Amino acid sequence: MRDKLDMAITYGSRRAAMKLAREALKKARRQRLGGEICYFQGQVELIRENFVSAIEYFDAAIRYDNRDGGSYNDRALCLAELGLIDEALKCFDQGIRVERDYATIYHNKGWLLNNIGRYKEALVCFKKALQLEPERAVTYDNLADVLFNQGNFHAALKAYRKVLALLPARRCPGIRSEIKKRIKQIEEKI
Repeated sequence: MRDKLDMAITYGSRRAAMKLAREALKKARRQRLGGEICYFQGQVELIRENFVSAIEYFDAAIRYDNRDGGSYNDRALCLAELGLIDEALKCFDQGIRVERDYATIYHNKGWLLNNIGRYKEALVCFKKALQLEPERAVTYDNLADVLFNQGNFHAALKAYRKVLALLPARRCPGIRSEIKKRIKQIEEKI
């Protein structure tokens, strides 16, 4: 359910993500999975943009399983949304220490680093995420943004084209349209 929810958040609508989060929460409650109950309740709060409340649930999930990279990742995203950048980066690093093969946490740390202008570090994170999940379209999209921000337009263009190759045409028409616009803008620059 976590992977499905991640896809809904990344490519779907907020409404679809909320539906999946509530469904997963209900299933976790039926199975009496304490850590998963906390995690999916945190997801519900995150989708509602109740970041402080979400952090409390992710903290509880981490108390159930301190090796849950997903809870560290989503806690870090909430911290970033609250403007607590240094704390968010520390939380990403904690998650990476406990779950080194979790591509999403590298991706999201890279996203934050890119947003604060730390492009070289962001690039390292995106490359690691792609090493773990080579067909991850959203990471190629963010990689392209970093490369563009660095002025490496040829590499950015290549990464954006990779996004188009990986994104399902019917599932993501809006995102595909935006990527095509970016490609056209870059082609006009070079």
